[in-house]
Amino acid sequence: RNIKQLDDMAKEKELVVQKTRQKLDACRLLIKMLAKQLDRVDMEIEREEEAGNVAALSRLRAVRGRLCSQLQREKELELIIDLKLNQNTLEMWEIQIEQGKYEVLRDKLQEEEEQLQKHYQQQREGRIGKEKRAALQAEGRRRARDRKEEKAQKEYEERKRKILEDAKRNHKRAACFLKQSTARIHDKIAKEEEKTREHMERRIQAVLSLKTSIASNRQKLQTLQVLNKAKALEAKKEEMKMREAILAEGGNVVKEIFLHKRQLKLNQEEQAFRELQKSRKIEIVSRILKEKASVDKQRETQSRIRATKARGEAEDPSVQREEAWPCSEETCTHAAPRSLAAEGTAPRAGSPEDIPQDVLWEGGDDEEEKEKTLLEPEFPGLWDKEYDLHKIPKEEVDPTQLAIKAVKEEMSEKKIKEFQTGSFAKQIVPGGEHKGCAFHSKPSCIHFKDFDVGQTYKKKIILTNASYSVNYCRIVGISECLKDFISVHFDPPGKMSSGMSCEFMVTFKPMINESLEGEVMFVSQTGSFSVPLKCTVKSCVLALDKELIDFGSHVVGETISRTISLTNSGALGTRFK
Repeated sequence: RNIKQLDDMAKEKELVVQKTRQKLDACRLLIKMLAKQLDRVDMEIEREEEAGNVAALSRLRAVRGRLCSQLQREKELELIIDLKLNQNTLEMWEIQIEQGKYEVLRDKLQEEEEQLQKHYQQQREGRIGKEKRAALQAEGRRRARDRKEEKAQKEYEERKRKILEDAKRNHKRAACFLKQSTARIHDKIAKEEEKTREHMERRIQAVLSLKTSIASNRQKLQTLQVLNKAKALEAKKEEMKMREAILAEGGNVVKEIFLHKRQLKLNQEEQAFRELQKSRKIEIVSRILKEKASVDKQRETQSRIRATKARGEAEDPSVQREEAWPCSEETCTHAAPRSLAAEGTAPRAGSPEDIPQDVLWEGGDDEEEKEKTLLEPEFPGLWDKEYDLHKIPKEEVDPTQLAIKAVKEEMSEKKIKEFQTGSFAKQIVPGGEHKGCAFHSKPSCIHFKDFDVGQTYKKKIILTNASYSVNYCRIVGISECLKDFISVHFDPPGKMSSGMSCEFMVTFKPMINESLEGEVMFVSQTGSFSVPLKCTVKSCVLALDKELIDFGSHVVGETISRTISLTNSGALGTRFK
């Protein structure tokens, strides 16, 4: 390691000495060039002095001063470089002397390296021999594996042949079973088709009977309608007679007829209530009878089940044995599940034979009937009918309410007249006075951009009532420059509460390729307003993604690149440079 360090240091010093010599040569060459330039400047100064050119003299003297200062600096640099060269040369000689001291060790090191290389060669030869022996062994194992694979392949082919033979035999058996099963399936399908045919016939008969019942009901309905018309005519005739009689007596016709109609209505409601009460009583009695019958059936079924349990316990000797022998706490705890199992199995074993099927079905029906009877209350209450508390019957209309309604109608008519004449009033509420536009449009500006001549464009605009009260709105017109190209479809919505909105459609059919500007004008209860409208042709809009190209810090001789993107966000293509 030390010898290698000395060699590296010697190489570095030689390189440093070489570079210093090159610098010294360059410095001396520069000194010679500066001396020549100085001599040339001196000659020019003498020539200009003889010529008497003061401006040239001052310039040449400045050049001479600059050359003298530069020559002085270069001479100082030459001395410094010469001193450094001598120092580096001395250090190089010292390193070479030090290398000479280690010459014997260097020779010894070379001998040791040669011996080490021989040792490595011997190791490589031994490793190659081991690898050859391992390759021979692997070849032997491969051959043995090939023989095993051949044997396994033969066994696999033999097993496959047996499997194919078994599959053929099984296929024959399966074909036989398939024929039998397909025959059974065909018979089943034929039976099902027969059932479906019978079912369809029954349904057809039901439909025909339904048609006949519908026809008969229609005839009944027609007769009822005729009877109702006749009753209505009779009632009208009676009303006319009553009106004539009241007029003959000199009474109030409207009041008497109104009281008569109310009396008739009360009689009808009383009769309907009696019928409803009668039907409710019948329904309650029928439910009580059903509940009583269901309770009797449940008692009968329970008595039958108990009888079957008693017979099962009498027939099971294990239960008698367990009851006869007394037992301790542990034996009783182990025997309890067995006795319970015996009690559970005894009725189950005897149920299909001892209990009739109709009894079991009757129990389920009784439970359903019991649930039905308990779903509804016995007596109807106020919750059966819904009443509108805010609804006033026609018979109880107050004359004051009629007067208020008439005043409201007069006020609304007056507001409509003011709206039509154009005289608008300020909207003042307790919070303050509404200022600004009464309606807001969405979007705020109707803009048709990048249009093509000959095409048709449509836009839907929403107007929202931004005032504090009910307002009206109607269209007045559009700007003169837009009348040939713009059409507005607007159905006046009438009264609009605060916050409500309406829609109108604007259609644009361009005939010329020019940008247009104007507005759609409206009038409301609080004043006029307008929605701006723009139509712009296709244009190119170029934009850069950077305003400043910043290369940052860099090193002399380094190349730095930056990418700038130029984007055309318009609808018209263009060339650029």
